[in-house]
Amino acid sequence: MLAYGQGRSYGDVCLNNGGVILPTENLQRFIQFDRDKGILRAEAGVTLAQVLALVMPQGWFLAVTPGTKFVSLGGALANDVHGKNHHRAGSFGCHVSAFELHRSDGERLVCTPKQNSDWFRATIGGLGLTGFISWVEIKLKPISNFYINQQIYRFANLQEFLSLNDSLEANWEYTVAWIDCLARGKKLGRGLYMAGNHSDNSTADRQTIDQPSLNMPVEAPGFVLNRFSVRAFNTLYYRKPRKNISNVHYDGYFYPLDKIAHWNRMYGKRGFFQYQCVIPPDKAEQSLHQMLDTIARSGQASFLSVLKKFGENPAPGLLSFPRPGITLALDMPNRGPKTLSLLDQLDKITMHNSGAVYPAKDARMSAQAFEIYYPEWQTFRQYIDPEFSSSFWRRVSPAK
Repeated sequence: MLAYGQGRSYGDVCLNNGGVILPTENLQRFIQFDRDKGILRAEAGVTLAQVLALVMPQGWFLAVTPGTKFVSLGGALANDVHGKNHHRAGSFGCHVSAFELHRSDGERLVCTPKQNSDWFRATIGGLGLTGFISWVEIKLKPISNFYINQQIYRFANLQEFLSLNDSLEANWEYTVAWIDCLARGKKLGRGLYMAGNHSDNSTADRQTIDQPSLNMPVEAPGFVLNRFSVRAFNTLYYRKPRKNISNVHYDGYFYPLDKIAHWNRMYGKRGFFQYQCVIPPDKAEQSLHQMLDTIARSGQASFLSVLKKFGENPAPGLLSFPRPGITLALDMPNRGPKTLSLLDQLDKITMHNSGAVYPAKDARMSAQAFEIYYPEWQTFRQYIDPEFSSSFWRRVSPAK
């Protein structure tokens, strides 16, 4: 069996072909909220959108949030998600103070950094394999309003991104960069660096946005996303005039794709692969240069391409993905064997440079690659509930 939240993982960590799925969508209750200290306890099926609707009008925000708010607390914990502020706040698991874990033998464990701490480390980032998470307690961060002061910088290539990030990240809580994956030569890795801090204007309005405002009604034809259309989009997006400094609503800053219902349909019926890796700091520039050159030469279009520097905060989970280095995330339209071949090439670069690939966004890594990316798998294995499994784990489980 396997717990299932909102199903927003890009790969098969939330799937269990041939097994039993345990939906958490009815675990929707808030249990306790300390409005003075910003500590919230809620059932595992509560989504981040529901958390925000409750806590933001009272001056609190998620300490760490991924790029969508339509994920459950249990899923955020099980995948130890990360956000644009990793260089300051670490991963989601760094702000989990407690949770309850139900084992298939009937045992119920309350886990904290000090109580059942081994289960705490195994379950955070443990991909739902250690048992059923029934509730989660998280620590929030105080805010004054719903707005982000954003500043956008244009950079000419990968080297300029790394230099820019080093000079700016200390002054900005949130940092992330969009890059043009089809640019080559001196323009390799060019893009836009988006930095943000919470606004301190206490008079600004406090309005949450829970529903998408646009809809992709049908799958786009497969030919729409090709190297020519994406190259044109990337060039226009890179050169588009824009304000250097702006005050933007949190929803558009953190969750741009949440505004488009069924946005995945833009990739057509064959869908897409997401690939996210992280490379250690001392090997990042050379490795990413090789990756971006490989992608550009392949001509395979990715217009949702993101660079971000992870900080030094250690992730709490045995299988947590975030670690110090530069992370690259790509959306690749599924072109069949040639796309899989390209991703295999990126895997080789990642493995050769002591990097790792994110399980929550994976649909094709090998058992050999997983074993290299996550050397603590042997320690983790002893905490797997014997009645729990997933399509992902059966695919990558080392030493089957």
